[in-house]
Amino acid sequence: MRGQLYIMLKEPRPGRVKTRLGREIGMVEAAWWFRHQVGRLLREVEDPRWSVTLAVAPEGAMTSRTWPAHLPRVAQGQGDLGARMARVMRHARPGPACVIGGDVPGVRARHIAHAFKVLGRHDAVFGPAEDGGFWLVGWRGRRALPPRLFEGVRWSSEHALSDSIGTLGGASHALVERLRDVDDADDLARAGT
Repeated sequence: MRGQLYIMLKEPRPGRVKTRLGREIGMVEAAWWFRHQVGRLLREVEDPRWSVTLAVAPEGAMTSRTWPAHLPRVAQGQGDLGARMARVMRHARPGPACVIGGDVPGVRARHIAHAFKVLGRHDAVFGPAEDGGFWLVGWRGRRALPPRLFEGVRWSSEHALSDSIGTLGGASHALVERLRDVDDADDLARAGT
C-alpha cells in the first residue's frame, strides 16, 4: 500500500513562523529562511513511492499561493503540536502515514523511504532529533491510533520524544536516523543553511 507523507507547515509570515529563530536573526529573515527551506524540502521528498500532503496552519493558509498548487492540503486545526499531529494522522486514509516538519534541512527521500520500510515491521516509527524531540513520526495504520496519542507531551524539551513514545499505549515502535531541526540561530549555523 502506498504511503502518505504529511508535512506540517505554518504559512511563512514574519512573526508567525520560526519565532524563536526570528528573535535571534529577525522575523523577516526567519520567515524567508523557512519558506526557502520548505521549497528545498519539497523538491527532495516528492517521490512516486508515496503521496505528499501539506498540513497547513493557520486555516486561512489553505488557499495560500505560497505552496505548490499541485499538492493537496489539509488544515492542522487547533491545539498544541500533539493535538494537531494526531488530527493529521487520524485524517490519513488506511495504510502507512508519516508526518514531518518543514524545518529539518537534512531530510532526504531515503530517510522517508526508510521510515516507511520500518513501518512494515512496527506500528510506529520516530525520527529522533538532536534536541530530544523528533523530526518524523509515522503510524502503520493497521490498528487504530492510541486514543491518548501525544497527550501530556512536554513539547520543546528534551523529553518530547520519550513522552511521545509513552503515549503509544503498548504499540511497537522503532527509531530511524537522528537529524537536526532548526529552532534557533545555533541550529541554523550547524545546519549550514
